[in-house]
Amino acid sequence: MNATAYRNRSSWGARLLIGLVLVLIGAAAAIWALARYEPAARFLGIVPAAAPVVTPQPLALNPASPPRAVPAPQQAPDSGRLAELETRLARVENATQRAEGSAVRADALVIAFAARRAIDRGVALGYLEKLLVERFGPQHQRAVATVIAAAHQPVRLDDLVAEYETLGPELRRGGPGDSWWANFRRELGSLIEVHRANRPAVNPDARYNRALQRLSAGDVDQALAETMRLPGAANAGGWIGKARRYIAAHRALDELESAALMTGPNLRR
Repeated sequence: MNATAYRNRSSWGARLLIGLVLVLIGAAAAIWALARYEPAARFLGIVPAAAPVVTPQPLALNPASPPRAVPAPQQAPDSGRLAELETRLARVENATQRAEGSAVRADALVIAFAARRAIDRGVALGYLEKLLVERFGPQHQRAVATVIAAAHQPVRLDDLVAEYETLGPELRRGGPGDSWWANFRRELGSLIEVHRANRPAVNPDARYNRALQRLSAGDVDQALAETMRLPGAANAGGWIGKARRYIAAHRALDELESAALMTGPNLRR
């Protein structure tokens, strides 16, 4: 009995010793594993969780005060520059309008001068008729129509002078309805004439000579006025009609040239 009890006690002691060794080995292995694997230690609560990273915020000196407005002096340069740019833009626009107006005015003057040259030479207007209608027709319809009609029945100044010289005797002699006594008195009165020094002579020869001089100088208006006072004006009906057409055409040309000088950029193209 004693031997059996002794063996039993020895076997339980050995078992306890082996168990204790195993426990120590397990503890050492657990410590080693926890030291090597931080997530496992964090899971078991041995190592505290990492604190969240906090980004430092700048401290406001006076959080309650509103943000300061931009001072007026800082905005003044921008406003002044904007005003300067607007002024420059206005100058450019004015210069552009003046240039456009000058170009249109020059174009209109060229057309009017070309039409006058064609009328003076007694040639057809050709393509100038369309240009006259387009440039001046809406505002100066009558003048344009007069110029075009004069071009269709041209009257040259040289022709008027030559025909007037041919009509000289008939203009000074008297009309077809005058009696022989009226013609005799006229001829007798033309021999001697008394008039003031500050007034021109009114006899037919003097009137005719003045009319011829003014006609040769291109003053058809005054030449026609003197002709209408001559005794034989009724004998020059054809010449008078031509002179009136010539005067009307040149007055219309004067009107168109004046309109061209006053032309702005809004002239119809």
